[in-house]
Amino acid sequence: MAEILPLKAWRYSESLSEKMEELTAPLFDVVSSKQREVLYQNPLNSIHLSVPTGKDPFFEAKETLNRWKREGIIRQDSLPGIYVYYQYFRLPGDHDERCRKGFIAQIKAYDWNEGQILRHENTIVSAVNDRIHLLEATEIQVSPTHGLYEDESFELEKYMDAAMATPIYELEDYQGVREVLAVIHDAKVIAKFLEKIKPQKIILADGHHRLEGAIAYRKNKQDAFPEAEWQGSDYHLMYFTNAHGNHLKILPTHRLFYGLEISEKELLDRLGEWFDIRQFGDAEELSTYTFQRVWSFGLVFKEDAWIIKLKPEKWNELASEVAEAVRKLDLWVLHEVLFSKILGIKQEDQRSSNQLAFERNFSRCIREVREGQASFAVITREIELEQVLEVCKSGEVMPQKSTYFYPKALGGLLFASINQREFDYDYGAFFTKTQE
Repeated sequence: MAEILPLKAWRYSESLSEKMEELTAPLFDVVSSKQREVLYQNPLNSIHLSVPTGKDPFFEAKETLNRWKREGIIRQDSLPGIYVYYQYFRLPGDHDERCRKGFIAQIKAYDWNEGQILRHENTIVSAVNDRIHLLEATEIQVSPTHGLYEDESFELEKYMDAAMATPIYELEDYQGVREVLAVIHDAKVIAKFLEKIKPQKIILADGHHRLEGAIAYRKNKQDAFPEAEWQGSDYHLMYFTNAHGNHLKILPTHRLFYGLEISEKELLDRLGEWFDIRQFGDAEELSTYTFQRVWSFGLVFKEDAWIIKLKPEKWNELASEVAEAVRKLDLWVLHEVLFSKILGIKQEDQRSSNQLAFERNFSRCIREVREGQASFAVITREIELEQVLEVCKSGEVMPQKSTYFYPKALGGLLFASINQREFDYDYGAFFTKTQE
């Protein structure tokens, strides 16, 4: 049973609602250093809570939050609500605008072994510890993770569309995405959302480190308020979207390799044992190249570019003990063959290797290689949503940075407090409403 609750969100004061574009920020793990420099210049931007600075950044975040509360910069909504969140966007070549429809609520921070929230990648310990310390200091969540539920009949959509008739915010974010937020306070309607999610397993699309931090925090605070029926530290902020919607877009994340210790020729010779290789005229054209065949990639060196495709018969030589859903993935094959077998970096060491970097921006990949910073780049294709669902349901995980769900959720639209005094409410009222 996946238990979700509405939330009494903290939001920027109504007097600041026209400045939301200046107050919101990208998620902590996708905001670039240059973006941060600009955002830090605004003393009210939400980045001061999500990616705090200073000698003691967690203390700074706590002090900033308390000041914002005292000065009325942010205010807490008096009633719990389901916050409807629509993202309107176009991809290159699109004529019509797409809309990803979803809602923001609180979900219990289920441990992975409880099987209620299914992940598709592992986490890095240092990044998780950072999120735990921030939760301990502030008791607030600045941005939601992204989870997928299944609703083939689109039962909830009519309620979300109705709420969008009177939005709270409408703004354009750093991605060029039009972000619209509304709220549902009707207890009978909220009960329908809770009932729809209750029997489901949620697929975690984005936010593994933040959720892992919330899981650890929940364990640390277990039974801190034994008299409370609902304990704030048990819950986590999540953006829910329907896996059956047609506007879930996963963009590719390319690979950059640094410090190659063998020559380009020797690497190509070793690759030739596993891959069919052909030279590609212009690396820039790989941005529009269609990788039709499975296990195929673009390979970019400073002067040359290549298309490499795994020889089908070689697939049978790869680890048979790995779940079929994972073995079939392009990126698993890439990491197992190129980085593990050929370059000698074991799969378990690749996440922390300073030789391997992950880059969504194609142009930046080409620039890094041509300027001599990176030894080579591997251009990948996007993974299919069906593959993500298959791996999650198998209980296995993908190689790191396999997915980049687009667009990303935005930080700072609302804040969810897990401070028990601010969280406390008779949430039972939302479970007892009868269906219409």
